[in-house]
Amino acid sequence: MSDVLLAVGTRKGLFLGRRRGGRWKLDGPFFNAQAVYAIGIDTRRDVPRLLVGGDSSHWGPSVFHSDDLGANWTEPKRQAIKFPKDTGASLERVWQLQPAGPEQPDVVFAGTEPAALFRSEDRGETFELVRPLWEHPTRSRWEPGGGGEAVHTVVTDPRAPEALTVAVSAAGVFRSLDGGDSWAPSNKGVSAVFLPDPHPEFGQCVHKIAQDAGNADRLYLQNHWGVYRSDDAGGSWTDIGEGLPSDFGFAVAAHPHRPDVAYVFPINADEDRVPAGRRCRVYRTGDAGRSWEPLSAGLPDGDHYGTVLRDAMRTDDADPAGVYFGNRNGEVYASADDGDSWQQVAAHLPDVLCVRAAVIG
Repeated sequence: MSDVLLAVGTRKGLFLGRRRGGRWKLDGPFFNAQAVYAIGIDTRRDVPRLLVGGDSSHWGPSVFHSDDLGANWTEPKRQAIKFPKDTGASLERVWQLQPAGPEQPDVVFAGTEPAALFRSEDRGETFELVRPLWEHPTRSRWEPGGGGEAVHTVVTDPRAPEALTVAVSAAGVFRSLDGGDSWAPSNKGVSAVFLPDPHPEFGQCVHKIAQDAGNADRLYLQNHWGVYRSDDAGGSWTDIGEGLPSDFGFAVAAHPHRPDVAYVFPINADEDRVPAGRRCRVYRTGDAGRSWEPLSAGLPDGDHYGTVLRDAMRTDDADPAGVYFGNRNGEVYASADDGDSWQQVAAHLPDVLCVRAAVIG
């Protein structure tokens, strides 16, 4: 069984878990009392780099990195992510730290609040604002969602380094085909039931996007009401929520190796944010959303109230794949067999905000 690193960001620090021989050991908290909304595990070089967006109530947000699996952490001498003075903005939170593809081994993207995309060319030590998205002509009409106005998802294309897709709360999906020099809304078919026009060009409240393992043009999207699939890299979207107990939710993840396999965690409703039917269940599709099956072996029976947030469900890169999720009850669950069975890794943690995992060594 592969040696896996599991990183869990919570409202009160970072916890790191290692799996050896099927058993888990969790250490932490690191960054005690800081909210950790963003984690990146960069395995593109021989020595993995961990990236963490910490949010201190006293010192404010910062980006830290470790090159020894969390034994030691470095904070840049100058603020890693800083809005240029002429923008009139200041960093409120780092929502996403996403390494680019292997053809750009030093590039890391950061999504932030206020809603902006930043790019690093030194593995996440310094970042520069991607101005064309910040200056997009629709920006003045973007509206914050319940969690604020943020770039919370960054998807790269393994075939084309210049292709980027971002999700903005609550402005929708935007796509660039020229490395970020220009951007276009990519929301055709995604509903915005809370707006007068339910199918606007932009303004959708996208909660998360994941990319299919076998087809980089195939994306899965969990919306504020609605689960969707795109087969043309976000050009258009098809509703695939039929068969789920609810199509409201926050998280979506894709299998790292098996095409057409994706996972969601349905929530009852936007005004009743508990697991659908009050049951702790992950749902998996094996046919790109044409059908769904509940995964429950090893998960709690009976009434359950642990909400899984947008970045709190992920897969690793093992085969069979590990699937992981944490919830606002402070519980973390792991599967080592594509989601067929689960075990509890942790309980009584602070609110789980994000989860990342990768094979190490």
